[in-house]
Formats: sequence, structure tokens, C-alpha cells
Amino acid sequence: MHNSLESCGDRQHSQIFAPTSKLLPTAAANCALNRPKTMHYQSQQHRQKRTTQKKIKTAIFYFLTAIFFCWSTANLATIAQNTNSGGLNGQEMRDILDRGNLTEAVTRIEESWEEDYQTYFEQDFETRAKTAEAISKTLSRLAVQTNKKPALIYAIPRTDQLELILILPDRPPILRSVPEAKQEKLLSVVKEFSSEITNPVKLNTTTYLEPAQQLYKWIVAPLETDLQTAKIETLLFCVGAGLRTVPLAAMHDGQQFLIQKYSLARIPAFKFTDSNYTNLRNAQVLAMGASNFSETANKEPLPAVPLELSAIARQWPGQSFLNQDFTIVNLQSQRLQHKYGIIHLATHAEFRPGTPNNSYIQFWDTQLGLDQMRDLKWNNPPLELLVLSACRTALGDKEAELGFAGLALQSGAKSALASLWYVSDAGTLALMTEFYQQLRIRRPNDPPIIKAEALRQAQIAAIEGKVTIEGGQLRSARGDTPLPPSIPKLDSKDLSHPYYWAAFSIIGSPW
Repeated sequence: MHNSLESCGDRQHSQIFAPTSKLLPTAAANCALNRPKTMHYQSQQHRQKRTTQKKIKTAIFYFLTAIFFCWSTANLATIAQNTNSGGLNGQEMRDILDRGNLTEAVTRIEESWEEDYQTYFEQDFETRAKTAEAISKTLSRLAVQTNKKPALIYAIPRTDQLELILILPDRPPILRSVPEAKQEKLLSVVKEFSSEITNPVKLNTTTYLEPAQQLYKWIVAPLETDLQTAKIETLLFCVGAGLRTVPLAAMHDGQQFLIQKYSLARIPAFKFTDSNYTNLRNAQVLAMGASNFSETANKEPLPAVPLELSAIARQWPGQSFLNQDFTIVNLQSQRLQHKYGIIHLATHAEFRPGTPNNSYIQFWDTQLGLDQMRDLKWNNPPLELLVLSACRTALGDKEAELGFAGLALQSGAKSALASLWYVSDAGTLALMTEFYQQLRIRRPNDPPIIKAEALRQAQIAAIEGKVTIEGGQLRSARGDTPLPPSIPKLDSKDLSHPYYWAAFSIIGSPW
């Protein structure tokens, strides 16, 4: 044993390992001499491995930290809104409402929704703030000018309840809180409501009534007594996210639809609303549209459009252009030559998710993006009314509803009339024909009629069966209109279901 140790190294070395070697066989002792070197090599390799693992973990940590930082920065407004004082859903707004400081609440609401629309459209709309008192005085003035008493309803969905603020002519604002209408529950019913109304399979049913009555109970009923006492006839709805594309007209009190009681308009904010009343008695109409589109457009035909344009031309002075003449260049040219008070576009229009350039109006051979509408300068000279008769909106999408509810604001028009979903050709023709007949003031002594009231009367005519489709004819109190054979036959001969009339909405000024 001793000799074998010496053969592996000098005597001093052997003495160091002597205690171990006495316990081991000769072969094991030989290997034991090499073990310190081997163990040293393995531990170094192990340390390198641990160091590498530590570097990987550190890199992953910083990577995840960076992702969280980017996410939190992008969602800073939402985080603030949901945690402390920021936003209409935050504690600061709760404190303002609890104190009953409705003047401050109205200011905060207007500022918040102004920011929503300016951010979406990437525009500074340069409007002056309107206090609750100033709004009330403006409503009072318009009640005298139009013979229709208006009121403004702010509906603010909050996590724990729905807040309603009512502004009446020459009165202090009124607050009503609805604890049952928690945001999640409210928006769920809104989704169900829209789904039931827009489902073509359910046109012969009343499945929409349950959500229609529930929304009425939450949004209108708490204010009903105040509205009736003040003898209100026109309601302006200024509502928060999730409510901006609700078919308001079809909300139901158990006896009748909301539109049978009030004329309606939806506004993005009162500060964005033109509050000057103009009589449309002498207005001219520029009516344009397409029954067929160029091959590059790849759009479905709209066979009732020629009838729609000719019906308008029979009732109103102005010009009409169809198909190849329906271009952006021609529109601008006509607008420069004549001060048309009304522009009617009978064509596909889409309000889509994402940025405004995803939404568009289809012309004969090209599309006009929602982001480009401001460039048309329809506010100079002022355009009283823009009508889009064949719109489709992504219901329930935040960006799409900002585009729809902000249509008048972005286009520069004082008011817009547009549809939330694409109604049948015959249904659109019926509503549009009836609307223009109602809007027309024929005799000098006729009382003024505001745009929202003209639409209301057209919708009531559909509800009450005064406008129907029978035997290929569009029938109304004013006579029959033959429908083109290319219009698909409708299963229903009447247009009383909300699918046919509730899609249409006045956006912006109702006056």
C-alpha cells in the first residue's frame, strides 16, 4: 500500500493521504489521488452552469418587467380610473356625486368624453366648455324657438351602479342613481337587446321586449316623473362607453316604445352640439348614391337607391347623382357651387373597430375614410344635415361606437342621420321617404319641425302600420310606390318590428 502511494507521488504527498489510503483497496487509493483534481473540475463546471442559469433568470425577469411597464404605461388611464381618483368610474367622481355637486359632475363628464372623442379622432375640436347652468339656459331658449321642450340626459355606467343626470330648461340638474344597473349587468342587457332586435330570424317575434323594458326601467323610468312634470318632448342622450350604440328608440315602458313618447338624439357631449336652430324651409338637398358599384369596389348592389333619390328629388329642391356620377370629386364640386343644407348619401357606410381610417363611406369607385371627413370642410358653409341611409356599425365595440356617435362632430355637419345596422332595401326606402315627407314644411304658417321630430314621425308611421309593403308596393298615407323586382321579397308585410326602424338615429343636434 505504501509502495503504491509512493509510485504515485513523493513521500510527503503519501503522508497526507495516508489516513484515507489505509481504508481503501490499492486501486481505489490510486483513484483517490486524482479525486481532488476531478472534483475541482466538476465544481467549476457546476458553477458555470449555475451562473448561466442565473443570467437566464435575470434576463427573463427584466424582460417580463419591461413587458409589464409597457402594458401599464399604455393602460395608465384605465388603471387610474379603476384604482383611485381618475376617470368617471373613480373615487373622485364618486365623491363629487355623493356631495351632490352636479355642476362639477357635468363639467367632469363633458371633459372626459371630450377627451375620448379627441383621442379617437386625433383632433382638437376647439370648443368652449358648457356649464350645467349654461346648458339649462340653452335648452330653455330652444324650447321657445322650436315649440319643443328639450332635456339632456347624461348616463354614466359605473362599476357599482348607473348614474343619471338630468338637465331641464331653467332648472337645477337632477341626479338619480340606479344600483341595480351595475356596469357589467347593464352592458350584458344592452348586448342582448341589440342582438334580439337585429336578428332577422326573429322578425315575427317580440323577444326584444324583455331587455327593451329592462333598459327603460334603468335609463328612463327613474327620470320619468321629472320629464312629465316639465312637459319634455325631446331627449338628448349623452352616454358613456357601451351605451353609445344602443337603439334608444326601441326601449319600451311596457305599453309603448320610447320613440312614441319623445323625439330623440344622441350627442357626444353638449359642448360639441350646435345649439342654433335653423328652419329648413328653404334648404336644398344634394342626393347621391349607387345602386351598383364599380368592379373594384366589390360591394353588394343597393337596388332601391334610384327610388330613394327620386323620392327625395320630388319633394325637395336640389340635385341628385347616381352610380358613376357618385364620386368624391363631384360631391365637392357640387358643394362649392351650391350651399346645400342637406347632403344625402345612399350608399354603404361602415363603422368598424380600430382607428377612424378603418371606417368609411363607399362612393362609386373609392372609399372616403372617416378620418378624411374633416377635410371636406362641411362646417363652412354649415351643413345642416348629413344623411347616411345604409350604415352598418360594429355594435358593442368601443372604437366603432365612438365613430358612429361622433359622426356629426367629425364630418362638420350640424346633425347626422345614420343607421346602426343595415336595414333591408325596402325598409330603408320606406323610412327615408317618410322622413323627408315629414321634414318638409309646405305652408308658410306651418309650425317649425325639428329633425328629430321628423324622424320620430317616420318611425311611428312604421310602428303603427301606416307604412307597409304589400304586393311589391311600398304603401303609405301618401300613396303607393312600386318596388323594383330586384328587391328581395320580405317575409313580413309590415315594418312594425324595431329591426326596420330602430336602427335610424339622429346624431348631434336634434334641431
